[in-house]
Amino acid sequence: MTPQVSELLEKALTLSTEERGLLIDRLVESLDDEPADEGVEAAWDAEIKRRVQEVRSGKAKTIPGEQVLRRLKARLREAKT
Repeated sequence: MTPQVSELLEKALTLSTEERGLLIDRLVESLDDEPADEGVEAAWDAEIKRRVQEVRSGKAKTIPGEQVLRRLKARLREAKT
């Protein structure tokens, strides 16, 4: 790791969790310089609409975020043992 990258990393680690998340998003976006394949955006739009409709109609059930996090933490604890 170059000194420049090391310095940037050190500074980035002082950011809040939210700020680090935003930074990560922007960095990942910057890696994908190529345009999306034709039809990909339209396919994602259709998929999003389908999923929203499933939730609204009751076909798909949502799980509260707190419950998901509890389950994930439990799984991580189990995996470590």
